[in-house]
Amino acid sequence: MKFWSQVEPPEPMRGLEVPPEVVAALGGGARPPVKITVNGHSWKSRVAILRGRHLLGLSNANRQAAEVEIGEKVEVELELDTEPRVVVEPPDFARALDDDPVARAAYDNLTYSRKHEHVRAIESAKKPETRRRRIEKAIATLRG
Repeated sequence: MKFWSQVEPPEPMRGLEVPPEVVAALGGGARPPVKITVNGHSWKSRVAILRGRHLLGLSNANRQAAEVEIGEKVEVELELDTEPRVVVEPPDFARALDDDPVARAAYDNLTYSRKHEHVRAIESAKKPETRRRRIEKAIATLRG
């Protein structure tokens, strides 16, 4: 589904407004997961609701990759993202989870976003000892 939107400034949220009829036509609820394409650049997100408006967040990285500027009117292609969102666990974290059935069960019940937060924290560690500590912290958190 295509529509035109203006790239809004970062206050209160940099993004692209989605007409309510487009959100309704997608059929995924008020905040559906979507695939967004602008100028041939695609990314996945979720429609947000801010002050009664439906918006797509637009990070600096995506804005630059799509080669759009604040204030510019752009054609947006939006499609419902029906693919399951899967977080790939790093092997060392997967082993730690598999060694602790309670932590594994808790992790498996987390939302995509929460799983992604754990993995991102682990993967962003620069030193092996930091990575190990973050895995230990994640396991402890999951155990409750």
